[in-house]
Amino acid sequence: MNTQAVALELFPELALAASEKPVRAKRAAKPKTAKKVAAESAPPFTVQLTATETHTPSDDAWEEMARKLESHPDYRVQRRLKPLLTWPGTLSGQAVRVVLLDTETTGLDASKDSIIELAMLRVDIDVATGLPVGDVQVYDGLEDPGRPIPPEVVALTGIHDADVQGQHLDEDRIKQLLEGVDLIVAHNAGFDRPFVESRLAQFAPVPWACSFADIDWKAQGQSSSKLESLAQANGWFYDAHRAEMDCHALLAVLAQKLPQAAHTGLAQLLEAAKRPSYALQATNAPFEAKDKLKSRGYRWNAEQRVWHTKLKDDASLNAECEWLKENVYGTRRAVVQIEKLDALVRYSSRAGVVTQQQL
Repeated sequence: MNTQAVALELFPELALAASEKPVRAKRAAKPKTAKKVAAESAPPFTVQLTATETHTPSDDAWEEMARKLESHPDYRVQRRLKPLLTWPGTLSGQAVRVVLLDTETTGLDASKDSIIELAMLRVDIDVATGLPVGDVQVYDGLEDPGRPIPPEVVALTGIHDADVQGQHLDEDRIKQLLEGVDLIVAHNAGFDRPFVESRLAQFAPVPWACSFADIDWKAQGQSSSKLESLAQANGWFYDAHRAEMDCHALLAVLAQKLPQAAHTGLAQLLEAAKRPSYALQATNAPFEAKDKLKSRGYRWNAEQRVWHTKLKDDASLNAECEWLKENVYGTRRAVVQIEKLDALVRYSSRAGVVTQQQL
């Protein structure tokens, strides 16, 4: 009778009692907080769709959605950069004719590698406003380098051997675009200028400016001076590393007012092109001054065995000479070498005017 089977046989009513669950008293419900009540009563975030609408939304509709989204502080919207082939407005005074240029090449050495793509945009810049005005003339051409394009270049640019086979730059069109041009701008002119000058002599007698080096992007609050990053900071994305699209992106970026200035990037480049810069060599600097020079930003030229630096204007040159005299040479007699670089030779492989200056 100690087993469950015997107990159920003698007292069958136990089975019925076991099947009935005891009734528990309900726990008093907790009062809802104001926060919970508000959360339950607030309408959920929804996107309203019209069941009968089957067509693709218009560009205006997409733009309206983008504006609504970016009005929220937790979101930023990136728009695809659309090339502008006609800039609004009329000239208010003097105009400067500018060519924006970009190349894609087989490598980094202009003495060994070749151009595989060259793009140029020619546009007039209103000197008073620093803005592009009127039509943009475009050239984009491919060229066969005569040897296979390296795989890393193909991966970067998307340009294959089949794309350039038998292709040649249109030299007549290029010469036409360069006629009457006051300034050429590239976003790394130190790279592009040697390539195009070795390919076509017509590029040499034109002044150049560099949107990478002639604008202090860090001082303008930008974390990177890469063209893609500058475009993203303005709310654009684009298919980079194709020459023509890079040119359109550069023009769009430079047409914007600089964050920490009262003028556009184009206006700053026009001014930079007017001023000479300098390459300074600290000739026969004492060995014990090497750490000071290095921390100052000087670089060591192992071939010429000299410390050197670049200075953007006359004021910087004069200040640097004073610093050298006080911190490097001291009471020693010192003569430094100064190379003056104007926009005609700056960023090229050609030398500027070299002089010696006694400190």
